[in-house]
Amino acid sequence: MDNFIVSARKYRPTTFDTVVGQQAITNTLKNAIRNNTLAQAFLFTGPRGVGKTTCARIMAKTINCLSPTPEMEACDQCESCISFNRSNSFNIHELDAASNNSVEDIRNLVDQVRIPPQVGAYKIYIIDEVHMLSQAAFNAFLKTLEEPPSYAKFILATTEKHKIIPTILSRCQIFDFKRITLEDISSHLAFVASKEGVEADPEALNIIAQKADGALRDALSIFDQMVSFAGKHITYKDVIENLNVLDYDYYFNIIEQILQQDTSAVLLTLNEIIDNGFDPQHFIHGLGSHLRSLLVSKDEATIRLMEVSKTLQDRYAEQSRKCSPQFLLQALNLNNQCDLNYRNSSNKRLHLEIALMQLCALSAGGLTESAQQVKPAMPKATAEPAKAKPGVSQQQKPASSASASTSPATAKAVYHTPPQQTSETPNQVRETPPRSQSVRTVSINDDETESQDKPEEPEPATRNEFTQEKLLLTWKAFVEDYKHISPSFATAIGRYEPQLKEDFVIDFTIDNSLIANDKLNMNALFDFLKNKLNNNQFKLNPIVAEKPQSAGAYTDREKFEQMAQHRPYLMNLKQALNLETEF
Repeated sequence: MDNFIVSARKYRPTTFDTVVGQQAITNTLKNAIRNNTLAQAFLFTGPRGVGKTTCARIMAKTINCLSPTPEMEACDQCESCISFNRSNSFNIHELDAASNNSVEDIRNLVDQVRIPPQVGAYKIYIIDEVHMLSQAAFNAFLKTLEEPPSYAKFILATTEKHKIIPTILSRCQIFDFKRITLEDISSHLAFVASKEGVEADPEALNIIAQKADGALRDALSIFDQMVSFAGKHITYKDVIENLNVLDYDYYFNIIEQILQQDTSAVLLTLNEIIDNGFDPQHFIHGLGSHLRSLLVSKDEATIRLMEVSKTLQDRYAEQSRKCSPQFLLQALNLNNQCDLNYRNSSNKRLHLEIALMQLCALSAGGLTESAQQVKPAMPKATAEPAKAKPGVSQQQKPASSASASTSPATAKAVYHTPPQQTSETPNQVRETPPRSQSVRTVSINDDETESQDKPEEPEPATRNEFTQEKLLLTWKAFVEDYKHISPSFATAIGRYEPQLKEDFVIDFTIDNSLIANDKLNMNALFDFLKNKLNNNQFKLNPIVAEKPQSAGAYTDREKFEQMAQHRPYLMNLKQALNLETEF
């Protein structure tokens, strides 16, 4: 029985032209060899399985070839090429930095560099996973990398360039390898399948390429796995069953059900997906990708952005004609919000089901962007307010309105249940529970809409006398009672004591003007004092406290002098030792 060789090794590129998906890098390396402008050190960086080590081996073999071809490829016939193919070349050394990462290993490498090549023009050292070297090993390697002998070339390969110290990076030519596209991986898999005598559906190869996530080595490993599973004929169904991939048909069917507003069918399809063992969040990601594909299919110019087969592109284009761009954009927004909030949701399945039901409502035109949050009903008002425009934040009317007067003699606390706060209505009125005094509801509309509230009758004036002591007791009672409603406001006004002046003017100090502009809480304070003091003719006069600004110490001398004011022995120490505070 012959030993089996995996496809990743069996079909590993041996020339620059056979490298998949890295044409820009291979062309640059071939031109450098042709023009004899080779750097002393190269750094190949990029994700796994994209050809870094393969290109390093091909380059080492080519620059030591005794008779390269006009296309700057190795001849595979000279002594150097034959010894390299047999893995017994004395001039090309491969070192795994993951297992040889100590200072002693680098010192051995430096000792070997002193010996010139026996065959060929260069002595090449390929160091794979170079980011695994220790800090001391990097420092030991630095001098040799900076000033190597003329015949020494270093090729470093890594998947994590950010872990390499900058002094090493500055001495290398850096080549960033990109992820291999789905099209390149699919075509290479088709080539391998034809060589192996395997019949594979294009859709099946496309799914394998997607599962590989840009790594050709992973794609070839999955291909070998599928050959073991399905034999010499690989179908799309075999791939999605063996790799546990969520089928495209699920997404096409669920969008059709959403367009028909068939909520029951949508929930049953979701239940089937979960019963088959798929992660619900994986379904959310896939649905977002499906909606994005439908959106780009609306235009022939953007349809190429989808990395799928031609048959699947036509299917996307057909379904996209049934969806309006507005529906797709709002559906993508809902899907994105569902994805962002999924991890923090305590009932994840219900969270996903609500999102799907909202998508069904979108297709029926029953849900707009401004109505995604359910708003609570307003309490019954004394007069029916005019309807406000949707999406416009509600706020109190200007002071010129008869129903919004802020005069101390007629001010009243305004209590009502505000709408649920969303990102579209930032200026919400703070919710305050109703108290025992008279309650009214303010209708809040656009500036262009006239108020329909009936003006209230002014309450009779009461001028009961009260003292400074009674004012302080009442003020403290309000602070203690209001801590449960608005702790910040209660703390702010409780920090200073109010002062009773002539004609019932109450002066009180506050830290900033924002507290004075808080009409809702100021009205609550006025009503509390009015009821407890039996006086509605007093006037609240807030005074903003001026905070003295002291210049800080910036220089070393200023800092020392500031410390010496509190600790005089520091000055004695400075003088005794003849010290200086600045240099």
